Amino acid sequence: MTKQAFDLGGVIVATTLAFKEDASAPAGLAVDYDKFAAHCDWLISNGCRGVGPNGSLGEYSSLTDEERRKVVQVAVEAVDGRGLVVAGVHGVGWHQAKKWAEYAKEDGADGVLLLPPTLYRANEAEVIEHYTRVAEVGLPIMAYNNPYDTKVDLTPSLVAKLAQIPEVVAVKEFSADIRRVLEIKELCDIDVIAGADDLLFESLVAGATGWFAGYPNAFPREAVEIYNLVKDGRINEALEIYTQLVTVFRWDSKTEFVQAIKLSIDMAGGSYGGPTRPPRGPLSPAVEAQVRADTTKALDYLATRG
Repeated sequence: MTKQAFDLGGVIVATTLAFKEDASAPAGLAVDYDKFAAHCDWLISNGCRGVGPNGSLGEYSSLTDEERRKVVQVAVEAVDGRGLVVAGVHGVGWHQAKKWAEYAKEDGADGVLLLPPTLYRANEAEVIEHYTRVAEVGLPIMAYNNPYDTKVDLTPSLVAKLAQIPEVVAVKEFSADIRRVLEIKELCDIDVIAGADDLLFESLVAGATGWFAGYPNAFPREAVEIYNLVKDGRINEALEIYTQLVTVFRWDSKTEFVQAIKLSIDMAGGSYGGPTRPPRGPLSPAVEAQVRADTTKALDYLATRG
């Protein structure tokens, strides 16, 4: 078996998606492709390695099929070869996921991010078939382990079986079990990608290759700095920045992560966050106040750095 070569080092941002008011659009919100393109460009300009459209942070499950495909096309055009586009191709079954992977390939994506079957607690054989079938498209695959949302846990032993598929080159680890970084690397030849922002530092120190990230939507420059410092062995300097940002990073692992990150983007001021489509509603006053406080803590610290 020859593993596909695909360098996933760096910070790839699971992009948020901008919406604008439009009474004729789903839930009264149309995708704002211009703002989304500008956001992708801004992330790349601030040193991020790439973008990941149509992840859960990009609200892919709230999009029409036409919108979902166009989001990838816009991302590819905005990045314009300056970085990677890793498109989310999640589906209830492999037949849906494979179709999204085929579209992603046609539209110029460099690779795909793939959950196990969504909405169904698949067994091990079904999970392996899911990835095997999508692999037939030929794009590099980053498997995505999110047992909280999918109820399917890609355990290290299962990841090792998936790694036998040449196209499966990486796993985005979101189990919050930091022990898995080294265990996966012991069992198979696959890149482990930090998936939870509030375990980013620990994952990188343990040997994670890259970061498929949420909060760099708001703080891309500092996120890239943390990554580069760890990779350069400047651990104490990285830890200092991470310690000041991890409070707000923790929202990446909470139920309201999409709304929280969008609010933080708007507060940071570099790009546009805006509203979310159903099923995600506005933050409650108490939660909004906490997100604002945690974001302000990060911004106040960053202001001291110049």
